[in-house]
Amino acid sequence: MISKTVARQLGRGIKALIATSTLVASQMSWAAQPLKIGYSDWPGWVAWQVAIEKGWFKQAGVDVKFEWFDYSASMEAFAAGKIDGVTVTNGDALVTGSTGAKNVMILLTDYSNGNDMIIGKPGIKSIKDLKGKKVAVEVGLVEHLLLLNGLKKAGLKESDVTLVNAKTNEMPQVLASGDVAAVGAWQPIAGQAIKGTPGAKPILTSADEPGLIYDVLTVSPASLSARKAEWQKVVGVWDKVVSYIEDPKTQPDAVKIMAARVGVPPEAYTQFLKGTKLLSLKAGKQIMAKGEGFKSLYGSSKIADSFNVANGVYKTALPVDSYIDPSLTNAAAK
Repeated sequence: MISKTVARQLGRGIKALIATSTLVASQMSWAAQPLKIGYSDWPGWVAWQVAIEKGWFKQAGVDVKFEWFDYSASMEAFAAGKIDGVTVTNGDALVTGSTGAKNVMILLTDYSNGNDMIIGKPGIKSIKDLKGKKVAVEVGLVEHLLLLNGLKKAGLKESDVTLVNAKTNEMPQVLASGDVAAVGAWQPIAGQAIKGTPGAKPILTSADEPGLIYDVLTVSPASLSARKAEWQKVVGVWDKVVSYIEDPKTQPDAVKIMAARVGVPPEAYTQFLKGTKLLSLKAGKQIMAKGEGFKSLYGSSKIADSFNVANGVYKTALPVDSYIDPSLTNAAAK
């Protein structure tokens, strides 16, 4: 007769074998599928289109399928487990995680360098001119954070203005109505707002606070754990993308590819690109080092986390450090 101790050991061994077999089978199943990445209309993410059309992922030996979404839909698809990774702002990576869709930021693509704006109506020349007036933003999104940072620098508080909550894509109409002194929007909607209200102009942009809005590739922890070598290859392609876009000899071709993806003329897309600071792996490595404030992804994300909690985007602060893994960028930047 087998003793209870031996039986327990055999039971544990069988359970461990089953668990290992299940894990191996799962990994083999994953390995047979391409990595699925959701991307949307932002220059730092449309940049991936260059690598797609040039066949650079195949050259790197990794099977990747990029799926095009509206921005919010890309986050929903990630949260539903339909894709392995998604391109988002660092603040929205935290928002997505707060819903239960934990994710890990593995690559910095860029930071907004002017494409996000607070636009004043005619006669509004600076942030200080907003005191006692109405400002329309989509509460809880990045333009709201941009406004708060600008008010603080100008010696004002949020209570010094009256916030009007409106959808970002409605801002051209909101500004044209004359009911508010300023609106917050990002390109190309910001440009539409300026064009629709003659005399309107940006009074604050993301170029005034580099690092307020970082853009990232973030992935599911399960996919990262099972397929880290493949994700490493994806990260390794990024420098090739940045170099091709920024080289004066190849930039026209890169802009043509990117503009075609979003259906705008290349000359218009060149202007959007100017408001986006693409980050090489070397630059990303420096920003992914731990630090405080906007010069570090950790510091910027902690500020975004505090903003999200303060504005009821989610209730309790998140463990920000666990949402960032610089190891792949560090390895690729060597």
